Amino acid sequence: MSASSTRRLAASVLAAGAIVSAAALPAMAHDRDEDRQQRRSGVEISAVQANSPGPDTRSNRSLNREWIEITNSHRRAVNLDGWTLRDRDGNRYRFHDVRLAGRATVRIHTGVGRDTRTDLYMDRRHYMWDNHADTATLRNDRGHTVDTESWGRGGHHRG
Repeated sequence: MSASSTRRLAASVLAAGAIVSAAALPAMAHDRDEDRQQRRSGVEISAVQANSPGPDTRSNRSLNREWIEITNSHRRAVNLDGWTLRDRDGNRYRFHDVRLAGRATVRIHTGVGRDTRTDLYMDRRHYMWDNHADTATLRNDRGHTVDTESWGRGGHHRG
């Protein structure tokens, strides 16, 4: 192989590496932004029960056994007013007049019920979360992703 061929090959390898690095950069930057948002707010998706126990009868009891828990790990309360929880298909639950106390957890049920400090209800008549594979995305009132939780297809992933 001539010296010029070797230089061309080396240049091609370096160029390919630069392209791959540039493509990966936005995803890594996005992950860091999510990590920063979660640390700043102290709020995260801490548990998911996407598949309600027993048969899927669409009864309110069955719907309410499908839930997601949100935890505030900081000492200070966080105002969740205007925050959203979405599934992969774009179905959305918007928090209204909710303050999550410091070091507290709230469980968001899919079905109908009376909201309390520890349990909120989406008031839906259909299941929201896919039993086999889905992603829950928690966004703050500015639309910034605070946390994600995925399950199924490829295993459990925490974003």
